[in-house]
Amino acid sequence: MAKAPTVYDVAERAGVSIASVSRVLRSPDSVKEQTRERVLEAVRHLGYVPSANARGLAARRTNVIGLFFPGHDDVAGSEGQLVAASGGVTTVRDDPTTEPETNNFYFDEVLRGAEIEAWRRGFALMVAAGRGASREAIVNDIAGRVDGLAVLARTVPDELLTHVARRIPVVVLAATRGTDAFDHVSVNNAPGMRAMTEHVLKAGARSLLYIAGPEDSPDDAERLQGFRAALDGNAEVAVELVRGDFSRGRGREIALGIDPLPDAIVCSNDQTALGVLDAMGRRSISVPDDVMVTGFDGIAAGRHSSPRLTTVHQPMVELGRAAIQALTARLDDPSMDARSLVLPVQVVLRESCP
Repeated sequence: MAKAPTVYDVAERAGVSIASVSRVLRSPDSVKEQTRERVLEAVRHLGYVPSANARGLAARRTNVIGLFFPGHDDVAGSEGQLVAASGGVTTVRDDPTTEPETNNFYFDEVLRGAEIEAWRRGFALMVAAGRGASREAIVNDIAGRVDGLAVLARTVPDELLTHVARRIPVVVLAATRGTDAFDHVSVNNAPGMRAMTEHVLKAGARSLLYIAGPEDSPDDAERLQGFRAALDGNAEVAVELVRGDFSRGRGREIALGIDPLPDAIVCSNDQTALGVLDAMGRRSISVPDDVMVTGFDGIAAGRHSSPRLTTVHQPMVELGRAAIQALTARLDDPSMDARSLVLPVQVVLRESCP
């Protein structure tokens, strides 16, 4: 078997320094195009593959960042054979009012932002998910493989994050910083929901149903705070609160049973609001003529619903990017004070609320 080419072979063929080869392989956009092309041509010609282990030993880094999301507590059909190996073809009738409960467009967008920023900074991204008792084992395992870890707020106990933070930087997503020592990246939840609720009141609503999210969600707690702040001094407004779970299915279930209808249904996220629109369509109730509906998140599906969803748009892609930026900043300066970054939001007016 031929001897594997080394970084020295690549540098010699390209006529550049070893440092230049490393920069091209880690952060190609930071190198002049002519130099980059020479190095990449040498890599292709020689069949060179960088050794992650050797690179990590030299720099005492893995050049990998971890991202931990919550798993699903109950995924229908998750046990047994995944797909029948018959190679057959079937025809089914699609029900537009249902969707797989595993869809989470919020996580998709945050993940996309994290991938973009990790690539820009020369890091690979390791994504993990866990639920229940498996979380501690998974978080400990991924922490031993990465240079830093970003986690969604309240998906991992603080004592476990404190343990992990003794080894690597930790950034918490979707919660403003309290008394902990972690860096936090979140969005302007309370002011955003307050502005949305004030818009609904200005549109003439005098009875509101608020469909909240899970009780353990920091995002939901802040949005509920903003909703209540908008109602201060409005004693003539009738308000009811129902607890949802951020899913389209639960939003649909709640809305199918609403009687009498309020003037407006304010939802703590877009998935819930899309479920409400499903139910209103099934009940032949006109939105916004009979009831106004609003959401929060700004997922793409809200632009294509019928009617299109009025919502508070949060920069989900930028949230993922900001988490990676915070981790790399912490890697460069471990001694800096813990920071809390709050990203702005936008109230986006569409047809579901005039």
